[in-house]
Amino acid sequence: MRIRYIFPAVGWLLPAVLGHAAPDISGFEDATHHWRRINEPERVMQPLPDQPSYSPDQVREIAANVLLFQRDNGGWPKDYDMLAVLNEQQTRAVRESHAHSDTTFDNHTTHTQVEYLARAYRELGEAALRDACVRGLDFIFAAQYPNGGFPQKAPQPKGFSAHITFNDGVMVGVLAVLKAAADRAEHFAWLDDARRERARDAVRRGVACLLRCQVRSDTGLAGWGQQHDEKTFAPASARTFELASLSPQDTTDVVRFLLRLEAPSPEIVRAVDGAVAWLRQTQLSGIRVRKVPAPPAEFFRHKTNVDVIVVHDDSAPPLWARMIEIETNRPIFASRDGVKVYSLAEVDRERRTGSGWYGEWPRKLLEKDYPTWHAAHGGK
Repeated sequence: MRIRYIFPAVGWLLPAVLGHAAPDISGFEDATHHWRRINEPERVMQPLPDQPSYSPDQVREIAANVLLFQRDNGGWPKDYDMLAVLNEQQTRAVRESHAHSDTTFDNHTTHTQVEYLARAYRELGEAALRDACVRGLDFIFAAQYPNGGFPQKAPQPKGFSAHITFNDGVMVGVLAVLKAAADRAEHFAWLDDARRERARDAVRRGVACLLRCQVRSDTGLAGWGQQHDEKTFAPASARTFELASLSPQDTTDVVRFLLRLEAPSPEIVRAVDGAVAWLRQTQLSGIRVRKVPAPPAEFFRHKTNVDVIVVHDDSAPPLWARMIEIETNRPIFASRDGVKVYSLAEVDRERRTGSGWYGEWPRKLLEKDYPTWHAAHGGK
């Protein structure tokens, strides 16, 4: 169910009057999916059946939600729907949790709220949106390691949340927002010079960290993992089914970010060329992933009435596995027991249906984006 209101107030006419589209809400999709579809009893409030949503052009309501969910330290907790129409009880529960330190970049969190607030402030001109955006930027600055990396959570991350994280858009998502601020993008045109300079320095250090984390194999530069040790920069494990490995999905995201850099240095060109060569090496052909009906099952985090299988199909488009063994470039998998296996069929049904193990993530990059970029920047 989605609801739409028509308000006569001038503020609601601003996007049309100024000729701007409503701020993009796609950055919230990951968290929305988790809130509405994944069982997480640790959240301060849960969704109701058929909980309504604001439409994307209801900028003031969505922005009010973004403000509501911001913690006192300037960051945001993960896995809440910024477009949800909350009732009084839900609103009160969120407000009473403002002092919590559960702030994170996981599941495309915090940097997406900062980006949205910057665009909403451009449209609505309300000081509260600007001030919350600035607090979010300051949270990001404080979370960055001296080596340029970002942890999954902040402040005071522990365990695998302290790793330099690429999974779920952390490093690339944060750096993209900081680059927009540093480059004086239209929605950050209002930002003060001191913070703009901090953003520029943060991007410089972040790019250096990206290059340092890239794995070097016997045959040259390869890709990036889902997370890397914050001291050694080597790929590291996270949850039990997330083994230390290389990730075609996160490698694709990193390369896409590097393609956006103006006047790339020879080091960046080599990094991109090496990563693209590795993505081509790890491409899988002749298989298709299918969901098939199966008896209903309920696990701790999710319910399902399907299973996931891999079948032979010569006509299938190319695929990449979620995790690639560093030493061999073979696809690897794991259930929650953390045991490495080499086929999806060996993974238990809970993880087969609870994680995405294959994807087409690099396909457009390899077929279109990289060739165009390489024609302009290759050979440096």
